[in-house]
Amino acid sequence: MRREPTSRFIKLRCLKCKNEQIVFGKPSTEVKCLVCSKLLMEPSGGKGRVKARILEVLE
Repeated sequence: MRREPTSRFIKLRCLKCKNEQIVFGKPSTEVKCLVCSKLLMEPSGGKGRVKARILEVLE
């Protein structure tokens, strides 16, 4: 019996420049937009705290 992973990748849209970026759902460091460097997600000991718009959760 296989166990399903508890972590996912998330597609986010930056609120400042509208860039779409795929990030890991449990980051260990701050994740910034690759275009404008605005903070998209910050670590919180488990699942990240999202600071952008979530477009979809990828399987």
